[in-house]
Amino acid sequence: MAVKAQALKKAQAPKKDRGTEKRSHPRFTAQFRSTFSGGQREGQGKTLDLSDGGCRIESDHPVVPNAAFECRIYAPGLSWPLRVDEAQVRWVKGNVFGLEFIAMHPDERTKLRQLIANLKPGGR
Repeated sequence: MAVKAQALKKAQAPKKDRGTEKRSHPRFTAQFRSTFSGGQREGQGKTLDLSDGGCRIESDHPVVPNAAFECRIYAPGLSWPLRVDEAQVRWVKGNVFGLEFIAMHPDERTKLRQLIANLKPGGR
């Protein structure tokens, strides 16, 4: 009986808080080619998810936290790539990193929001 009670307690235990989650915008699953450049660095990768505040990119080009880049995202249906004037690396895990969009032209922000409206919620 004690084993059953322990199993029941585990099943009812609240899930652990992720604690590190600082996201203020929902993420949307994406698979878009992207490029980033800044200072003496330049690279390309694949945008894995996208939000109004940033994106997650997979790339073979190493980056470091707090690095700032100009970023372009090449999404189908756009006549020109989406341009982020300044994006800052917030975290790096292996060959995947998170960018926060710091500065964008208002027209590009509108284009981003229209793009997001057509994506499925998701991301990690």
